[in-house]
This record gives sequence, structure tokens and C-alpha cells, in this order.
Amino acid sequence: MSRVLRALVIVLLAASCGGGGGSGTSPRNLDNACSILEQRPGYYRAFRSAERRWGVPVHVQMATIYQESKFDSDARTPFRYSLGVIPIGRQSSAFGYSQALDGTWDEYLADAGRRGARRDNIRDATDFMGWYMDLSHKELGIPKSDARRHYLAYHEGRTGYRRGSYNAKSWLLRVSTQVGERAVLYERQLRNCRAAR
Repeated sequence: MSRVLRALVIVLLAASCGGGGGSGTSPRNLDNACSILEQRPGYYRAFRSAERRWGVPVHVQMATIYQESKFDSDARTPFRYSLGVIPIGRQSSAFGYSQALDGTWDEYLADAGRRGARRDNIRDATDFMGWYMDLSHKELGIPKSDARRHYLAYHEGRTGYRRGSYNAKSWLLRVSTQVGERAVLYERQLRNCRAAR
């Protein structure tokens, strides 16, 4: 095997190993809010802190994080490939629990006064999400309990949401409905959850 081919195989193997972004770090049984909080007690403190600061309910935060990262602190977007085999970078700069983009995260750090915050820290990620949804509430009038519409604004950005860019994306409308349904499920579960007291 030539050196070039051998190097290409090594690069491809390394890229395929790194593409998952923190696999195995998510809690088990992600369909049960109580199970998630029992496995990760620090999550509830983070969700409640963001709820107190920004007014975004715990179940809305949880449903959005589920959709964005499945509660994986190291979640990243998949790699893009040139010629179908050569990795040329990730699809976007989205990273962490909230899948915040670099530019939006930088805006949050400056605006919310959280210079040392990290996207792979649940407390910082939930605070970011609360900050973002609070701005969407103020600028777009989305009720803080409306997980479906918040997800659309979160995914498309507030400018895209204003323009209604999501209307041309049937898959996104379907996903936002699923986020809304999951928020209702989590809200119902949290009412009877020992870990949420």
C-alpha cells in the first residue's frame, strides 16, 4: 500500500471516530424527564436557575436540548466531505448541549456578562437558551411556554423567524411540532417527579 493511500486511510479512520461528538455521554431513557434528572441531579439546578433568571420553563428548555443534542455535552454537527471522502470541516460551528453557533454564543457572552461560560457546561448552556428565548419573547412576542415556536426561532434565528423562512421547510415544521409534543410530555412527567422538587 502506498504512503499516500495509507495516510488517507488513517485520516478517514480518525475522522469517522471523531464524528460522533461525545457519544455515550447522554443520560439513558431520554423519553422520561424524571429519569434524566435522577441520573444528572445538576441538570435540574441548571434548568431552574435559567427559569428563574429568564422565565423560560424547565420543560421547554429540556425539550429543546433533547432536539439539539440529546443531552450530549460534546455534540457537534457532522463533517462535510469533498469528493465524498475527504473531510473538509463540520456543517456549522454549533457545539454543546444547546448547539449554539460561535457568533450567537459570542453575542451571549457579551450581552449576558458571562465571559467564562462554556457550551459544554449544562448551567451555561441552559442560561444561554433562556437568554435567547427571552429575546425571542421580547422581539417576536413568542410566549415563553411555547416550545414549538421557540424552536423555530431558535433554529432559523429571529430574522428568519420574522420572515417565515421555516414555512418552506416541511421537515423543520415537523421537528418543531415534535419539540412541542416533547415539552408537553416532559411537563406532565415533571409534575410527579421527585427529582424536580
